[in-house]
Amino acid sequence: MAGVRYEFETELFRWAARREVWVFARLPDEVSEEIHDQPHPPAGFGSVKVMVTLGGSRWATSIFPESADGPFVLPIKGSVRRAEGVELGDRVRIGVETLL
Repeated sequence: MAGVRYEFETELFRWAARREVWVFARLPDEVSEEIHDQPHPPAGFGSVKVMVTLGGSRWATSIFPESADGPFVLPIKGSVRRAEGVELGDRVRIGVETLL
């Protein structure tokens, strides 16, 4: 079941704790605040289940906050980055839809 959909531009970055593998996109503060305020079933560790669109790719995953009340971050898997021709440091347009 769909929740709320957001679209935004953001930059792909590596998380310092997992530099060798993980690439993420940070959700804007205002989007993160709205998601924090939404009712949603717990997915574990403050994460929220979402459907994501990047270019022609669409997949289900979870977003999670960088800190207790911080912005959410979204993992961008390698297969999606390759399919969409995007790399670390690129600005991308992403659609995120919360799932209820």
